[in-house]
Amino acid sequence: MKKLLAAFSILTFFISCSSDSGLERIPEKIDYSVENEKEITDYLTKNNLTAQKTSTGLHYILTEEGTGKQPTLQSNVTVTYKGTLTNGTVFDQNASGATFPLNKLILGWQQGLQFFKEGGSGILFVPAHLGYGSSKVQNIPGGSVLIFEIKLVSVN
Repeated sequence: MKKLLAAFSILTFFISCSSDSGLERIPEKIDYSVENEKEITDYLTKNNLTAQKTSTGLHYILTEEGTGKQPTLQSNVTVTYKGTLTNGTVFDQNASGATFPLNKLILGWQQGLQFFKEGGSGILFVPAHLGYGSSKVQNIPGGSVLIFEIKLVSVN
């Protein structure tokens, strides 16, 4: 009985020590869909914008049609872009052109850029579940709606 009690005490000690290992915990995944939808529609209303909405919750506006090829997930795309939060904070931009494999980008870009044609431009309103989710990424808070002004320069 003493051995069993000692074994239980040691096991309890190790479990309690391991549960507070000092490692940073992975953030809990939170569904921001309802809040993000309201944030996007409020932003569109406030700025007198009309956007198309996909079944996944992505909102987009094509501001310039373009005349070239449309990308697929297997395409490499060259774009210029500016990324902002709904409060106007710019978190990323590239005015000289950057090339990416489309299938390596966030889901909002993967879905939205397939509506563009080469030479076209538009705005993507990306809810968190199609962006970075509930994780904080650099200076982007978890759960954020991302707004991207994009010009599709070329499709390779």
